[in-house]
Amino acid sequence: MMTPDLALAMLINRTSAFYQANPPAYMTYTEHTHVSAPTLGRAQDIDRSIAVRVSDNLAVMKDLPNGGQRVGQAFPIVAYFNPFSNFKFSYFANLKRVDIMLERGTPFYFNIPPPDPGVNALVPYNSYWAARYAKDSTDASMHLLIDPTPRVAQGLYPSEVVEDASSRLPSHIQMRVAGASDEMFSLDYAVMQGHWVIVHGTFSQTMHVAFLTYKIIADVTFSDITFHSEAPDPRLTGTPLPGASAAPSP
Repeated sequence: MMTPDLALAMLINRTSAFYQANPPAYMTYTEHTHVSAPTLGRAQDIDRSIAVRVSDNLAVMKDLPNGGQRVGQAFPIVAYFNPFSNFKFSYFANLKRVDIMLERGTPFYFNIPPPDPGVNALVPYNSYWAARYAKDSTDASMHLLIDPTPRVAQGLYPSEVVEDASSRLPSHIQMRVAGASDEMFSLDYAVMQGHWVIVHGTFSQTMHVAFLTYKIIADVTFSDITFHSEAPDPRLTGTPLPGASAAPSP
């Protein structure tokens, strides 16, 4: 079995290449978001239909079953997103609203030297993420646990990655914030009609409001996912904003 840091680098490169080579033009799907504050004993559901132009995340959203419509960033996040990138993300939630800002970034690529017959072992060094194999990890389906190194004082990092044995792409990615914050989000993926898309996500953070401290959890399920070559809504026609290109590795 190869070293976990090399395995992670190769998985990231494989994911970034597939993600950039197979983007859908448009997607439609239904999202169900369950927001809860367990310590307060309160919960709320938000259901919407989404039609999105994938390249720039312009979406037409309708509250279900017969609510209002709006145009903007796909709620809560677009179902086509690669966390192995220099994205920007912010999260706030209470039982009245959920605010998630996602600006997708350029995918990471690690420069891995080609095999050299004169070298017995190649161990790339990642100065930001320290990867290790979980106990249930196998050659067919890697399960990696990742810790931030002392160089990561703050910001999101991938804390857990599970590889799908069939697609060789991640089926689960968990992101955490380095430091004292317990902010976390995890995403579950599936390959559908040649596209690597999110089918489920969880976002959580402890909130401090006035004299209250409580944890908010937003659990999101994407269903009825369909891909389109033409705009499913006329409001999605036009020229998309420029998309992301390749980025160097961290």
